[in-house]
Amino acid sequence: MKIATLCLPIDQARRRVLLGHKQRGFGQGKLVGLGGKVEPGEALPAAAARELREEAGLAVDPAQLEEAAHLTFYFPGYPDWEHQMHVFVAHTWQGEPVSSEEIIPEWQPLDALPYDRMWDDGRLWLPQVLAGRHLIATFVYGEDRQTVVSAAVRSFL
Repeated sequence: MKIATLCLPIDQARRRVLLGHKQRGFGQGKLVGLGGKVEPGEALPAAAARELREEAGLAVDPAQLEEAAHLTFYFPGYPDWEHQMHVFVAHTWQGEPVSSEEIIPEWQPLDALPYDRMWDDGRLWLPQVLAGRHLIATFVYGEDRQTVVSAAVRSFL
């Protein structure tokens, strides 16, 4: 199973989170968190910081990232899509978001996220993480690969 990270820069003063419109690859056309695969031997926070820099041009200190969720995704019949995602939250960073070949960054209001533009699982875990909860969750998608048919979400510490 693939291991990936996600980094959510949260601007509390303006009540917004940075997400991105995916331009290519897995999730193309959806509004997603900024992240991607962990390289061999790479620490999870370092991977999250690297992906944030590569996809949106923001620099963050990996030591300042807060791990907020561990998500597992199953796509029965499509094992190449299955992955584990370690979600980190950033409250401080340097730079302004810039587009990359893969992502067009978009600030989204914390209280009005466009779930209809996201993967189906986002509505089940993202509001909780943005509210400061720490989660472990498993999602199983249906044959259409678009709809969550089973979910188990629980809080930790």
